[in-house]
Amino acid sequence: MAHPYLSIDLDKIEHNAAAITGLCGRHGIAVAGVTKCVCGHPEVARAMLRGGVASLADSRLDNIERLRDSGIEARCLLLRLPPLSDAGRVVESADRSVNSELAVLQALSGAAVQRRRVHEVMLMVDLGDLREGIWPDDLLPLVAQAVALSGIRIVGLGSNLACFSGVVPSEHNMQRLVELADAIEQRFALRLDWVSGTNSSGLNLIAAGRMPARVNHARIGEAILLGRETLQRRPWPGTVQDAFLLHAEVLELKRKPSRPLGARGEDAFGNRPLIEDRGTMHRALLNVGRQDVQVEGLTPLDARVRIVGASSDYTVLDVTEASGALRVGDRLAFSLNYAALLAAMTSGYVKKRPLRGGEVV
Repeated sequence: MAHPYLSIDLDKIEHNAAAITGLCGRHGIAVAGVTKCVCGHPEVARAMLRGGVASLADSRLDNIERLRDSGIEARCLLLRLPPLSDAGRVVESADRSVNSELAVLQALSGAAVQRRRVHEVMLMVDLGDLREGIWPDDLLPLVAQAVALSGIRIVGLGSNLACFSGVVPSEHNMQRLVELADAIEQRFALRLDWVSGTNSSGLNLIAAGRMPARVNHARIGEAILLGRETLQRRPWPGTVQDAFLLHAEVLELKRKPSRPLGARGEDAFGNRPLIEDRGTMHRALLNVGRQDVQVEGLTPLDARVRIVGASSDYTVLDVTEASGALRVGDRLAFSLNYAALLAAMTSGYVKKRPLRGGEVV
């Protein structure tokens, strides 16, 4: 395979999903497996479902449609606030969506009525991370107008933490979410199916038994895909961290100075990189670059290899310690963090190679 490629170990993803859903299940929490980092890859979604996730969630309608087109019938939550201009497509593709704007709820209502459907809505409240969500003081007035809309049903209250400002899920902010859910139910005689309080950043709170009992829904992606909680990026007990590996081919091997020669300006991306003088080194060029992946999120599996930098099309390595062990045409493997995985999955130049039982699916 001439292209750089991602190997995707579906058995390991299923294993991680089972570990995470097992933990959450013991605390009465259903897990929506988040597929946005893998662009709604159907085989990854199926592995999550085999591992026990109750439903799927994605931020892009294209991805949800990809899941549907592949024959996946699991319930799907649209994780990104729906665009007002695309309400009809949201109702067609997603079973439920997160929402914070009355105008969008009205558009979803109209689209659902037109299609003789009921679209489920999870209202999002902002508990301080300052990304999406209704400010708590404005929640009840919005609900008062939303409950009168036909074609939609408010099934839950959710909040997102950690992703934008890094606010940590805590007993305090989760209890605040529960109080707001209780207030909605009491004021409007509703019963909310879901109180969705957390993502992979809340695993420590769950494991410690400090998540309020009313929180019964979690949206988990990274902990299943990469086996890490997302506050400190520590490996989560019982999971593996190498379900995804990036494989790239050596295009050039040369012995060159480590320090550039001549006057220097900005690089191709407008940066002025600091380059350490390490003397003469053996350098390798790989067939993967910044157009394919966030290079800073890669870690070579071979400890003798060090990433020096990257341009659009190449990643440059110091392979001095592996001198004599590498040849042009060899492939090197790298583990990825979340940002690198997201970029590689999105790139059309990085091929995807899902494996099950060691065989390509």
